[in-house]
Amino acid sequence: MDNVDLQILRQLAAWRAEGRRVVLGTITRTWGSAPRPVGSVVAVRDDGQIAGSVSGGCIEDDLIAKVKDGALALAAPEVVRYGVGAEEANRFGLPCGGTLELVLEPVGEPSRIDELLAVLSRGERVRRVLTLADGRAELQPPGEGDVLQLTDTTLTTTHGPSWRLLVIGAGQMTQYLATMAQALDYQVLICDPRDEYAEGWNVPGARLLRGMPDDVVTELKPDGHTAVIALTHDPKLDDLALMEALASPAFYVGAIGSRVNQAKRKARLKEHFGLTDAQLDRLHGPVGIKNGARTPPEIAVAILAELTASRYGYVIPAPLTAGGDPGPEAGCTL
Repeated sequence: MDNVDLQILRQLAAWRAEGRRVVLGTITRTWGSAPRPVGSVVAVRDDGQIAGSVSGGCIEDDLIAKVKDGALALAAPEVVRYGVGAEEANRFGLPCGGTLELVLEPVGEPSRIDELLAVLSRGERVRRVLTLADGRAELQPPGEGDVLQLTDTTLTTTHGPSWRLLVIGAGQMTQYLATMAQALDYQVLICDPRDEYAEGWNVPGARLLRGMPDDVVTELKPDGHTAVIALTHDPKLDDLALMEALASPAFYVGAIGSRVNQAKRKARLKEHFGLTDAQLDRLHGPVGIKNGARTPPEIAVAILAELTASRYGYVIPAPLTAGGDPGPEAGCTL
């Protein structure tokens, strides 16, 4: 579940606190192109007010009309499909012959939405199993590689951050990066053993770790959904994190610094820590895309843009990468 859908759940809970009835729709399957991925949610209040989106708007309009007509006064969750045939697909703005499947759930106390939000507010992941016969939900620990699963009797969804970002250094730039990254579905972890930086750290939702960077990376066990970025400008800290991260399956490893400093860093990592050329080739540096960024929030945007491209396997053309900048030291701020 991404951050957008988390906001929808919060709105749903607020409506419930006001005494309103709410139906929660979850995308469980799509055929053809779809505006939102499987697992996305939409909430419809009893007067037709809506939060979220599962289509270009036509399906939402149909749900609103059904709510106003009383057709969604459900006693238990139901599975509905839109766009089974070409005529209906055109009506609901779906590709011809395409289909979008939803589970519509009348939200009540058995839905355990407040408990779900409490877990998510701590930045944790959780599995939710909804029984279709009676609308009762059970919260369970997440498993490895959790995916949405709909059977004849249950809907199983996994909520919470799908991606992890470990940042070395709790400086000003990290504050912007941590705040923005949480909106992009990252669980954000900050490593900084230095008292003068750690004592001033205050970004809600981003957890501060006080261990040495190499120990923190080792304990984190980076996987293909983990990014590690070194931002201290201190080789004694950055290099310790990078030597472990570059030997891991992390999908992205980056470090701040000019092209000259990056070359020196790679030489150190190779000479003192034995990293191979193949491992060093994975290092993004200067970190972030080349977009003229100079201020800390601008640089955070540049970093997250490159992270997003890496997540989806998109190769950024060399002139747009900081490392491909032909100007003298133009990437030094990154």
